[in-house]
Amino acid sequence: MCKLLNCCLLLFAMQWQTGFAQPQSTPLPSPFKNIDTLATNDWWNRPPNEIINLNVNRDSVVAFGLYTVHANVLKLTAQLYPLYPDETRKISLALYQDEKWKVVQIQYVNEFGWSALFRIENWDYSKHTKYRITHGKRAYFEGTIRKNPDYKNEIVMAALSCNSNKDRGLRKNYVRNINYQDPDLMFFAGDQSYDHTEHTAAWLKFGLQFRETFRNRPCITIPDDHDIGQGNLWGENGKLSTSKGSSDGGYTYHPEYVKMVERCQTAHLPDPYDPTPIEQGIGVYYTNLTLGGIDFAILEDRKFKSGPEGKIPQQGPRPDHIRNPQYNPSSIDLEGLTLLGERQLIFLKDWGSKNSGVMKVVLSQTGFCGGAHIHGSLDNRLHADLDSNGWPQSGRDEALRLIKNANAVHIAGDQHLATVIQHGINDFRDGPWAFIVPAIVNDYYSRWWWPEDEQAGANSNNNTALPWTGDYLDGFGNRISMMAYVNPESPSNGGGYGLIRFNKIEKNITFECWPRNSDVTTGKATQFEGWPITITVD
Repeated sequence: MCKLLNCCLLLFAMQWQTGFAQPQSTPLPSPFKNIDTLATNDWWNRPPNEIINLNVNRDSVVAFGLYTVHANVLKLTAQLYPLYPDETRKISLALYQDEKWKVVQIQYVNEFGWSALFRIENWDYSKHTKYRITHGKRAYFEGTIRKNPDYKNEIVMAALSCNSNKDRGLRKNYVRNINYQDPDLMFFAGDQSYDHTEHTAAWLKFGLQFRETFRNRPCITIPDDHDIGQGNLWGENGKLSTSKGSSDGGYTYHPEYVKMVERCQTAHLPDPYDPTPIEQGIGVYYTNLTLGGIDFAILEDRKFKSGPEGKIPQQGPRPDHIRNPQYNPSSIDLEGLTLLGERQLIFLKDWGSKNSGVMKVVLSQTGFCGGAHIHGSLDNRLHADLDSNGWPQSGRDEALRLIKNANAVHIAGDQHLATVIQHGINDFRDGPWAFIVPAIVNDYYSRWWWPEDEQAGANSNNNTALPWTGDYLDGFGNRISMMAYVNPESPSNGGGYGLIRFNKIEKNITFECWPRNSDVTTGKATQFEGWPITITVD
């Protein structure tokens, strides 16, 4: 009797968390108002929208899947289009074994975001395994869980960011190039959605654009500010933001909306290092993933970061934009300000102290410096941008010391400006290397690296024709050594993607930067000026 009662309670809890398994006569009411309207409540009564058609044929309701494998645990998120009230919320995961499909797990779709998570422990990582996600009798999505690439001497990762809604077309060039180059891992560093209050529709559009790159390979996706509906984000441990532009710190929209975004984009990542929720019950996902002998730390740049409003003297038209080049940088590096937060610093220190014999990589949303001078248009020169992780400087230096102690490199996006920088902490070039990858579509809020005196820095990069490389101080007084940059006058308006090659035998890492409109299959495609760049790690 007790066992039966426990089973009933467990089933009830599962249905409460993930959406009811049986057909509904009416949809579950959305916990948030005036956001995600295209995919919630009576979604089928909405007029056509410019993002994506959500009323697809019922044999196409399984949109895509995302997966990772870490520590012999497979985690796979199934993403569906919205379902009608009378359609089952059950979906199944089948594996192709012994020359036939075998259903190994059934889960329930969460009606808020229309996703579900499969988790399988003791995964056999020694072979390729085909998978199939099925809804009802006809709808399915198939792919392959790749075997562990430990046997390869070189592990390759493709990195992308900033999928602007200024261009809603398919991403055929990206899919063709990436599949031809055949990386072992995909990384999307944030802003997969630019439609702020309609994440589900925009997330489905992103999946339609890029699913052929991650159908058959593991993929890391992390949300950034636009994904959760904000122009900028200083998370401040999850507090509610009430200021226009969110510069007071915290989250603008309903916490269930934020949780939905993070669930859809990060549930398939390895289990978080410390799953304790922050304020408003918002979760965390910072963790690490090992793949092919490379150890990737996945950070949440902005979840704990202090907002500038009311904490530092305002030096421009906005609390986060400093226009006064005469200001004292130390005046904004105040005690009590937070960047990564104590929890993530503990994680970074612990992660850096383990697996010392492998290459290490830190993945996050944005860079640890002010790597751009001009924002949005050529007449908008900023001395410093507090949205970057160059501020607060003490938190920046602390994070970089831990990354350097781990002998790791840093890969991120967000800036709409591809750069390779070696950070300085106490001196120039004593910190880790960082590659900020270009925007997928770079015709929205472009940025420029353009020193006001138009002079090269000391120790400039002699391997490129780019005029402004070398040692500089950013607007926060941080030491940076600029090795290459892609201003928007470059091919493809500076849009493209990064490809990172980790050579375990030679102990080196090569950063590649490919224009969006290139065709690597021809053998004649060239990278952006200044790339490739190869660095050696100990």
